[in-house]
Formats: sequence, C-alpha cells, structure tokens
Amino acid sequence: MSPSGTHFEIKGCELVHFGTHPTMAGRVTGVVRVRIEERFMGNLTAYPLDLKVKADIGEAAPERIRTALLAHAAHQLNKLKARHGEHHQMAAE
Repeated sequence: MSPSGTHFEIKGCELVHFGTHPTMAGRVTGVVRVRIEERFMGNLTAYPLDLKVKADIGEAAPERIRTALLAHAAHQLNKLKARHGEHHQMAAE
C-alpha cells in the first residue's frame, strides 16, 4: 500500500476479441478486459475496465497477435498506474 493509503491493483486481464482493422492494412485491433481493485480511504472497489488495443503486426499467428495486443494493454495500464499514484500523492500534499 502506498503512503497515502491508496492501493491500485490489477487482478487479471483477458483478450476479449480481436480482428483486422477495417481500413488500415497490417493493423489488428481488439479489446482487453482488465479487472482492477482499488482501495481508497478504507473503501474497496473492484471494477472491469475495457481497453481498446492495437498492433501493427500484419498477418501473424494468433499467439503472436495475442501477445502484441496484451503488450499494448500492459503499456496503457502502466501509464494509468503511474498517473493514479501521482494523482493521489498530490492530493495528499
């Protein structure tokens, strides 16, 4: 738990669906559903978050596409966690 009493944790994620982009050749898009648990001021909230993901991977094996899309989701979640921590630290000051 962070010093400000907040807690933000990713409990799981799954690739819901993916497919080729309708107009951009070589691009694959999809949706990753993430389960998040957040504790703030003693209250625990769990919620799903659907992230739109993309990868310029062309034609590839489904496993490779899945990995690329999950990597894009991980990048988005890392940015979200960083902003979440900064926001609460500033609010506590």
